[in-house]
Amino acid sequence: QVQLVESGGGLVQPGGSLRLSCLGSGFVFRGYPMSWYRQAPGKERESVASISSTGGSTTYVDSVKGRFTISRDDAKNTVYLQMNSLKPEDTAVYYCKIIGVATWGQGTQVTVSS
Repeated sequence: QVQLVESGGGLVQPGGSLRLSCLGSGFVFRGYPMSWYRQAPGKERESVASISSTGGSTTYVDSVKGRFTISRDDAKNTVYLQMNSLKPEDTAVYYCKIIGVATWGQGTQVTVSS
């Protein structure tokens, strides 16, 4: 059974940083590209960042380029999202996803507020 468990969210002031983690199980983690998505209240879920199965290629939505970094540690079955220079508009529930597989975790709440 494929499972994804996100963690690391919280309340942070504007300009602060957080690192999200997503632990995968029930599949061969290193064989799959992964993505981070987010969904803000009243808005559609959007893809924020993606990483290839090898980790050699990453993509980002324009609004987070230069601030967020996606990475993976296949030995730990974990994908990370380092978020720096956080803004109030980054407030959302963040989810990780296996690209091409319709499975979602429970998400982790990120709130950026002073």
